[in-house]
Amino acid sequence: MHEDITGIILAGGRATRMGGEDKGLVQVAGIPLYQHVLARLQPQVGLIAISANRNQARYQESGLPTIGDLTTDFSGPLAGILAGLRYAATEWVVFVPCDVPDFPTTLVEQLWQQKGPALAAYASDGERAHPTLALLHASLAPQLAGYLARGDRKLMLFLDAVGARQVTFIGQQAAFHNLNTREDCLRWQQEKGFPHE
Repeated sequence: MHEDITGIILAGGRATRMGGEDKGLVQVAGIPLYQHVLARLQPQVGLIAISANRNQARYQESGLPTIGDLTTDFSGPLAGILAGLRYAATEWVVFVPCDVPDFPTTLVEQLWQQKGPALAAYASDGERAHPTLALLHASLAPQLAGYLARGDRKLMLFLDAVGARQVTFIGQQAAFHNLNTREDCLRWQQEKGFPHE
């Protein structure tokens, strides 16, 4: 466990493919989806907060700090990442989306070990990059604020601009599947052998 890294669960999206429902709060096997992600993240970091723009009171029921974007225009995961960097009291912050419940149990350790001198690192499954699963140094906040202020929204472009290191998790494609729809959630629930609600 990395006690000196803050974990942020990104739950601030619009979830258009979930019919606009707050994705992190969709019940999967009887508990909200974000709690499956939380259970995966807790053994890996010392502190956790949730980045959410809607239903903050429901997220706060977890007992975790809940932080909103600093802008109100739903500017994608970068806005949640900026809020997380500004919130964290630690030098390093790791981000995971609320809809990837099987992300690697070694995510934080591998990003930490393989980042080298870079101020950011992000996950790849060998075929696709997964930039919302990323480790960033808090000192990147001013650069990110400037990037957003210029109207830029693409997370991958920002990570490239700051020289982020790609960390590949070989043979773990399934670990990065995100649950975008109710059907995805049901399929995952069945694969995991959870009882039907």
